[in-house]
Amino acid sequence: MKTIDDLQCEGKTVLVRVDVNAPVTDGVAGDSPRFKEAAETIRELAGKKARVVVLAHQGRAGDADFIPLKQHAELLSKHTRKRVKYVDDLFGSKALSEIGRLKPGKILLLENTRFYAEETLAAPPEKLAQTIFVKTLASHAQAFVNDAFSAAHRGQASLVGFPELLPSYAGRVMAREYAAISKVAGAMERPVVFILGGAKPDDCFKLLKYAAENNKADYLLTSGVIGELCLIAEGKDMGAKRQWLEEKGYAKILPELEAFVKKHGAKIKTPVDFAYKDSDGIRAETDSAAGAPVFDIGSRTAKGYAEIIRRSRAVYFKGPVGAYEQPQFESGTRIVLKAIESSHAFSLMGGGHTMNALEKFGINKKKIGHVSTAGGAVIAFLSGEKLPAIEALEKSAQKTY
Repeated sequence: MKTIDDLQCEGKTVLVRVDVNAPVTDGVAGDSPRFKEAAETIRELAGKKARVVVLAHQGRAGDADFIPLKQHAELLSKHTRKRVKYVDDLFGSKALSEIGRLKPGKILLLENTRFYAEETLAAPPEKLAQTIFVKTLASHAQAFVNDAFSAAHRGQASLVGFPELLPSYAGRVMAREYAAISKVAGAMERPVVFILGGAKPDDCFKLLKYAAENNKADYLLTSGVIGELCLIAEGKDMGAKRQWLEEKGYAKILPELEAFVKKHGAKIKTPVDFAYKDSDGIRAETDSAAGAPVFDIGSRTAKGYAEIIRRSRAVYFKGPVGAYEQPQFESGTRIVLKAIESSHAFSLMGGGHTMNALEKFGINKKKIGHVSTAGGAVIAFLSGEKLPAIEALEKSAQKTY
């Protein structure tokens, strides 16, 4: 695929799709690393005298965070250090009028793309390219830049429609994320280690299956819900925790997981000890999770995982292995992150709390290969799925417009 290094943009109107989906509390959009990342490409294009028209989404219809993008314009202005004008329209007369008045080097943010039903229409790219939304905006631009890697696993109109009609390029975030994740997915040096945990076992199991069945990883280190499910699949007694897993609906994958563990158990590492709160609220450790609710992997597990990590050549860290926000349960995550920091492996990190954990434990980010702000796109890519937005950019690179 082509990148903005291949784009001669001076004087051109360039549509730029970013992902600045923000945390929203009581209607207030909070700042996030995504604004800083999106600002890089926007600022560069504006500096090259493009007329920059920004497209973005926020939330989903019916959710509390489904709000207009006026506040996002203010946050983008802060991070680009340039004025980002906002218009509460996407492809109507008001938006088109603002696009027509836009001067070279100036930036305009259009309304939330998901306010319009065509954005989430389930259809192939060539059909989405014929929607009024895409056709109208494409007719007022000369190029399209996709910098929304964290939404690249979605085949939505603003992500895959424009490359059917306009020369299309990857922005800085898109290119950087894709290169880093490709490096782990196609790692030639072994061993490769995946560290999986958190409260989304379906995603983890998808990764486990693909990595093991396609020889993409040598060790799969588990914690959190997926670790507990793997322990049950191994025949361990999880006591009341099994009932909790069943109530949450997590246990539905157990039959398939049990068969998987029997076949690929050599690559899967499960916790051998756990940390919990004793009657005084102090950290205590046990060899079994059958008794009390656990909040962290135990010290023997953490040290065993760290040893595997230090011998690795590529590592994917999906997120913290315990309730690291609580001081008494931070050690598992700290030990694992320090092991990654001191290893010679190329490391890829993702997951909602990863950046906070890196800051908390003073991890030298220069020792980390890449920290991704994407979640679902990384998991989809590492699970062997095609990313529609990437495919659209690759297809565009072969087209003549």
